[in-house]
Amino acid sequence: MKKLYLWLLEKSKHRHAPWYLALVSFTESSVSFIPPDPMMIPMIVAHKERAWSLAFLTTLSSVVGGALGYAIGFYLFERIGVPLLKTYGLMEKITVFQTFFNEWGFWAIVIKAFTPIPFKLVTITAGALKFNFGLFMLASTLSRSIRFYLEAAVVWKWGERMNTIIQENMMLISSLFFGILIGGFFILKYLV
Repeated sequence: MKKLYLWLLEKSKHRHAPWYLALVSFTESSVSFIPPDPMMIPMIVAHKERAWSLAFLTTLSSVVGGALGYAIGFYLFERIGVPLLKTYGLMEKITVFQTFFNEWGFWAIVIKAFTPIPFKLVTITAGALKFNFGLFMLASTLSRSIRFYLEAAVVWKWGERMNTIIQENMMLISSLFFGILIGGFFILKYLV
């Protein structure tokens, strides 16, 4: 994990790094499993002065990618959405999300954006359930903005210190990260 972090930190200095970040953020909201956070954070550590523009780019790319995820659910759920959700072992959660969307609507999207549950599940499900697209885009923009700008603010304020802490405690951080990831899948599989 330390090698990955150092590699991301090095790549974050590349002149095309913002384009890679936009691509990762876009695909994470619709088809990929790689979140943009591990790339955005080292980029802000490397270029503190670009914290807000990187948060904006990550948010914009995520929301536009979310629109693609919504379209997959809305127009191509059986052809693309089902195989994609099956690939990630998320297909059986559609009924649970349908109930959650019916009860919470707009707030379901906002809340799920802050959980370890993949955002693509939210976007594809919202489309499959024909959730109001305008409300979907508003909720996605709100939730993703809060998430990525909050991360940017924390890294902007404590980035260098965080970088030192991360490098000194990589095993602990890796364990916590994977524990949270496994916990999220456990919650998704057994409790939701």
